[in-house]
Amino acid sequence: MAATSSLPLHMQGRRQRTQTVTRRKLDQPRGWAWTVAVGILQPTLIAVTRRTWMNGDEIPAAGGCVIALNHVSHIDPLVAGHFLYGHGRLARYLAKAGLYDNRALGFFMRAAGQIPVKRESHDANGAYAAAVQAVRAGECVVVYPEGTITRDPELWPMTGKTGAARIGLETGCPVIPVAHWGAQDILAPYGRKPHLFPRKKVTVKAGDPVELGDLVDLPTDAENARVATARIMEAITVLLEDIRGEKAPTERFDPRKSGVTLTGNPHKDKKKGKEIR
Repeated sequence: MAATSSLPLHMQGRRQRTQTVTRRKLDQPRGWAWTVAVGILQPTLIAVTRRTWMNGDEIPAAGGCVIALNHVSHIDPLVAGHFLYGHGRLARYLAKAGLYDNRALGFFMRAAGQIPVKRESHDANGAYAAAVQAVRAGECVVVYPEGTITRDPELWPMTGKTGAARIGLETGCPVIPVAHWGAQDILAPYGRKPHLFPRKKVTVKAGDPVELGDLVDLPTDAENARVATARIMEAITVLLEDIRGEKAPTERFDPRKSGVTLTGNPHKDKKKGKEIR
């Protein structure tokens, strides 16, 4: 995994650090599925991206944690997995259950320790329990709090769901906000054709653990989960503002209020009258 140096922050008044990434040893055996994935995907990502990794020392070297990221492209998990692997952690994703319908892909993903989740259903509770169990077992669980690729027209983080917050409150583990930018240039949101060359610049930045200490000992009810989620989404947004050198909208995009579909491609194929997936 190539080491890269950080970019200067664009916004004033926030902590600035320059980091040289020192590759950590993995905190656990890779297993055959991760060995295959790393052998194929790592050289590919190195070939098609120019990476800037920032503040990777915020990723715990060992122990259970939640990594909460913004979502701009279907290849985001590859970018996040690359970043985390470079800092000694194997990513355990909450992945949509539809991916497991393919027997070969489902077998591979289960072997890699990924967690299926049926979005917008009661079965999502099973994924939550599995994620809590994984964190308590010392795993690094990756959650996209938005639940899907952002619907915000400018790709800013939209309103979040409470899954990441609930896992953090239930387990007391650190919740690390991470923002990234550039994956959308490789594969546009809901795009089908990747643009691999010329190499695209991809920046990933981790932040301090989100402060949830005042909520951990309280009941993990809907209100406390919403408060924790708001803090997580704000932390991710601030990191993304630093990366992009821009200010996010003062009001976070809410797909429910905007009448946009909550899952799948929000752009309808008018000719066929159905969503493109």
